[in-house]
Amino acid sequence: MPTPSTPATDPGTTDDPPGGGPAPRALSEEELDTLLRSQQFGVLASVKRSGHPHLSTVLFHWSPRERIVRVSTTADRLKARQLRRDPHTALHVSGPDVWSFAVAEGDAVVSEPSTEPGDAVGRELLSMTPGFTDSGEEAAFLQQLVRERRVVVRIEVTRLYGTALDVPRGD
Repeated sequence: MPTPSTPATDPGTTDDPPGGGPAPRALSEEELDTLLRSQQFGVLASVKRSGHPHLSTVLFHWSPRERIVRVSTTADRLKARQLRRDPHTALHVSGPDVWSFAVAEGDAVVSEPSTEPGDAVGRELLSMTPGFTDSGEEAAFLQQLVRERRVVVRIEVTRLYGTALDVPRGD
């Protein structure tokens, strides 16, 4: 037990974590943008009725200019239903190594399902793909969106943060 003459040390207040390695550093806005643009998959958290998180691996598209993350899902999926009820959400995206990540927090808006091939929702979902060189494939994709009752989850990002741990690599 510390005494007034022997102050307690808090490992969280030093520059280096136990073991002498570097401390995590906050990613800059530019680094966060680069990380989000370089990844396709993340883990989306929504809130269950119990208040516990529901986690789902998703394919996402980041629009830095709008500060919006877009996710495609179907109207009847649990995440879409939960986000309609409680829009609070976060997307966790792993970096290029196990030591880095980004988190985009915000409120989600879930679109109505695509109901006609090429409608506004279908075109928004199409914009999230690399595109099609064949117009027949694009038309089939737009029809599939209607059959699957696809929706767009738009996360209006209000907080963006992440860290990296710059671990020296031995050569």
